[in-house]
Amino acid sequence: MAPVRTYSFADLLELVAAAVPEREAAVCGAHRLTYRQLNERADRLASHLQAKGIRPGDRVGLQLFNGSEYLEGFFAACKLRAVPININYRYVADELRYIYDNAGLSVLLYSPALAATVQPLLPEFPGIKEALAAGPAYEAALAAASVSYDVPQRSDDDLSLLYTGGTTGMPKGVMWPHKSLFFSALGGGGFYRKEGPITSPEEIGPVAKAGHPLRYMAIAPMMHGASMWASLVALMAGQTVVMREEVEFNAEKIWDLAAQEGVNIVAVVGDAMAVPLLDALKANPTRWDLSRIVHLGSGGGLFSGHVQQELRALLPRANVSDSMGSSESGTLGAGGKPASGEGFIKIAARPDLVILAHTLDRIAEPDEEGVLARSGNVAVGYWGDPAKSATTFFSLDGLRYAATGDTAKRDADGNIVVLGRGSQCINSGGEKIFPEEVEEVLHRHPAVADALVVGASDPRFGKKVIAVVVLRPGHKADPEALREFCRQHIAGYKVPKNVVFVDEMQRSPAGKANYRWATGVAEAQG
Repeated sequence: MAPVRTYSFADLLELVAAAVPEREAAVCGAHRLTYRQLNERADRLASHLQAKGIRPGDRVGLQLFNGSEYLEGFFAACKLRAVPININYRYVADELRYIYDNAGLSVLLYSPALAATVQPLLPEFPGIKEALAAGPAYEAALAAASVSYDVPQRSDDDLSLLYTGGTTGMPKGVMWPHKSLFFSALGGGGFYRKEGPITSPEEIGPVAKAGHPLRYMAIAPMMHGASMWASLVALMAGQTVVMREEVEFNAEKIWDLAAQEGVNIVAVVGDAMAVPLLDALKANPTRWDLSRIVHLGSGGGLFSGHVQQELRALLPRANVSDSMGSSESGTLGAGGKPASGEGFIKIAARPDLVILAHTLDRIAEPDEEGVLARSGNVAVGYWGDPAKSATTFFSLDGLRYAATGDTAKRDADGNIVVLGRGSQCINSGGEKIFPEEVEEVLHRHPAVADALVVGASDPRFGKKVIAVVVLRPGHKADPEALREFCRQHIAGYKVPKNVVFVDEMQRSPAGKANYRWATGVAEAQG
């Protein structure tokens, strides 16, 4: 008897591949795969891993650069009801020891360039039954494997694990049931059609076949949730995922690839990616034909207003927009800067989005600031950490919630205005300062390439506002000039008490800010 189809990502891929077998699924350099080929390679990898003793519930680590192997590893794990896990390829030995141990890895797939870091660690983890480097050994394993294996009955509740670094402590593994992730982060297959989300797994094949074969480019590493989720959105819609061969960010090469592959959708992470991309466009106004780009979106970090406006002017056919989400709650919606100037993004009200009192035990009053939370299809907890899970995932009045950590309130129309990340909010003498607001102002200054704003210890006010700034090449600015610039746009108590200049900002490969590092710099020099 044929297995019952579920919202497992393995089932969904197989349904899409059956509907559009010869449509291009993945492109990375000269390596190009149709949906049939992607699904077959994932089947062969699943067969190989099952022969190595991998069973449902085993954890499969993906310590890989972007490429088809990342997608194959993810789907192969799902096919076996094993648990795919992202591993940051920039981690060093001690960080990797923590992840390998915390996750209890049974499989590790890694990029060959990481062998010098990975291989000395493997003897410490005898529970890893298979460690396979992408490249010749990986290809040989797939070639030798059968496309047939013992297919388990999959479930909506099969898990994937998303390790998120956060701002304090060690990384936490967010546990996502496949169905919850599909509907909360991937739109339930409804992002590209007016009818909205699908209502059964079998519906995804016809929907993909009827959809326009758009081409999405994954700029950020797939090891980060926002990039992997966006890639899965594209694959579940029967689109093509275009990946960069280069690991390091190079704006000109990104536009080269976008023009060469006729990319339609580009996703970035805030100004950290958008500014160099914008600079490349301004420096090379006639170099690229980017007329096929119809959407340039930012998630995981927001555009500054002036950056968004300039991108719209240079890419007139593209919709340029912000969206927000979190590792624990999925995507929360697209929006823009509130007209009032208060807060950094306004998103539309939805039944599953609420603002809770900071005590998390009641719904906030209409004009009360609180914590943005989501109910329904949310993650179920942190892997192996019930104490931390209880502070983020909880039930209230019979509904299951995930608290995002974002401070928010309702505006007069009932929409949600997000004021800032609660964990980063600076309390200076009783005044609350959200770093994003100050950073947005600093990014407007023509000499500033990048800026992070943090709170450093102060004997009088508890915390003082410090800006960590990278200047553009060939530009100069002193701290007082930047402080005076800020005074023209924000209240005096929000103006940085000092500005610390650094040569390079520490951000993740996806562009996310390293506030722990910035705070250390501010404490040492500010």
